[in-house]
Amino acid sequence: MLANGRHYLAIPGPSVIPDEVLRAMHRASPNIYTGELHLVTRSLLPDLKKVAMTSGEVAIYIGNGHAAWEAALANVCNRGERVLVLGTGRFCHGWGGMAEALGFETQVIDFGNTSDIDLNVVEAALREDTQGKIKAVLAVHVDTSTSVRNDIAGLRTAMDAAGHGALLMADCIASLGCDRFEMDAWGVDVMVSACQKGLMTPPGVSFVYFNERAKAARANVKIVSQYWDWKPRAAGEEYWQFFAGTAPTHHIYGLRTALDMILNEGLDAVFARHAHLARAVWTAIDAWGTDGPMRINITDPTKRSHAVTSLEIGDPDGDRLRDWCETQAGLTLGIGLGRTPPGGFFRLGHMGHVNAQMIMAVLGGMDAGLKALDIPHGAGALEAASQSIAAAV
Repeated sequence: MLANGRHYLAIPGPSVIPDEVLRAMHRASPNIYTGELHLVTRSLLPDLKKVAMTSGEVAIYIGNGHAAWEAALANVCNRGERVLVLGTGRFCHGWGGMAEALGFETQVIDFGNTSDIDLNVVEAALREDTQGKIKAVLAVHVDTSTSVRNDIAGLRTAMDAAGHGALLMADCIASLGCDRFEMDAWGVDVMVSACQKGLMTPPGVSFVYFNERAKAARANVKIVSQYWDWKPRAAGEEYWQFFAGTAPTHHIYGLRTALDMILNEGLDAVFARHAHLARAVWTAIDAWGTDGPMRINITDPTKRSHAVTSLEIGDPDGDRLRDWCETQAGLTLGIGLGRTPPGGFFRLGHMGHVNAQMIMAVLGGMDAGLKALDIPHGAGALEAASQSIAAAV
């Protein structure tokens, strides 16, 4: 009964789509051969680079983040070459699994589901690779299954300390436009992302960023399919080359508006907003956890994402709370992806088009669900969250 009205999607992607973006996409199909669409597309490239803080190249693909994973790998490695996979949750393992399916040799270091990358372990592994067999290091900046935020700049420092020449490849699908990421300053060679999280556009478009070192690696790859090849997409001498075919017309208009919103707000302000709202969420969870089983998956706040929070509450209460919030309050929480038992975990997305009153509504819906289901929890969560927001303002 109380779920009628505008439903709120608090999953870690796809995120809430701004009305401005929806209006930009609500149009008749444009001419794909000449005219405005070409100008709008070309205008995206410098602004996509601004959001990633890079002077390198960016290629646009029609596909989700998995498409960007494959595109990035296909351009830098040959079959039989080795990549080092740094697992801190489901998604870097997924990227490594894709590398293996493409015929690459994978060396996996698993840091578990509650920890970030141990940079000393990585440095030691690279020092042991005296023959330079490892061609690339794969890391996820923010893993949405665990909500860990890895130190990508520190990872580059560890690689340099080991004197290793591998490419540094970072998955920023969940972090771009939410958590600070500086591709050039942090020494990242290849970065992958997608449009449906911090970039606030419906799923369907992804991006591969690459620098001069990655270009040099591409020159040594023997076979890259015409579709995955990033060279024509980044150069775009003819318009169809940007997409290896028909353009994702309406996504282009939506993404143009989303980038305008981000850059008009200012990147520093975007990062600060996400950080303040994340702390309000954590403050509420800590209050609930004082007299109940709820806890944040990543214990160290400095290693948590500002875009998503993964929580444990115990099986089956995670599923019970999610079901109550969706059916009774019109609030959808994220599933406990890649965790065992899955019914004991859930996730909160607080990324992209989100503000203080939206976060307070999410927390209020959860608080009502905990009470309705008699799930043990501490008092004062909403008060604590509101105080956190007040202090930030």
